[in-house]
Amino acid sequence: MPEYLTSPSAPAASGPAGAAVPAARPSPGACGPVVGFDLDMTLIDSRPGIGAAYRVLAAETGVPIDVDLVVSRLGPPLETELAAWYPADQVPDVAARYRELYPGTAITPSLALPGAAEALEAVRAHGGRSLVVTAKYEEHARLHLDHLGLRADLVVGGLWAEAKGVALREQGASVYVGDHLGDVRGARAAGAFSVAVATGGCTPAELRDAGADVVLAGLAEFPAWLTEFAG
Repeated sequence: MPEYLTSPSAPAASGPAGAAVPAARPSPGACGPVVGFDLDMTLIDSRPGIGAAYRVLAAETGVPIDVDLVVSRLGPPLETELAAWYPADQVPDVAARYRELYPGTAITPSLALPGAAEALEAVRAHGGRSLVVTAKYEEHARLHLDHLGLRADLVVGGLWAEAKGVALREQGASVYVGDHLGDVRGARAAGAFSVAVATGGCTPAELRDAGADVVLAGLAEFPAWLTEFAG
């Protein structure tokens, strides 16, 4: 059974401005790499599901939302996207309604990205632990993983960009895999090796310019990369 963590408690380490600081030691008992993964557009293609949820939300609220635009820029927190369509004072209530709609509209249409299960299995094969650290509401992240049969040792939700570094550092992650510039920032904040996958809305050049240590076309390339990294 996966282990779930509601909120990390360790403070983020600090270092010189712009400098990566050493990652925390792996958790006791870990004998292989501790690898973190983003969820949306890294492990799963949630665009069909998120699009469905937004269409229902738009119909209910009477607010026209460009759903194609929304799903082209997944990554930041829900409230950030909703603020582009609703007045600030309405965002909390609209976000709450979106989260009510999500389980019934967004889980089933979403798919695992190619190589997702194999990437998680590769971490286990090296004796390591896999973490899912995501900006998504944690309960929804669990639903996605359970529905798709993706097994992670730990799931942490509600964290974005540098805040992801708190959970990664607390768990001793040496690698963080993501598709967004915010994921690169999270890896750097944790002092972890940043592996970017070009399966989201950011181009390989943007990911490299943001500081990714390596850019892969997708998770199908990850097991071979991990073997080299671990070796």
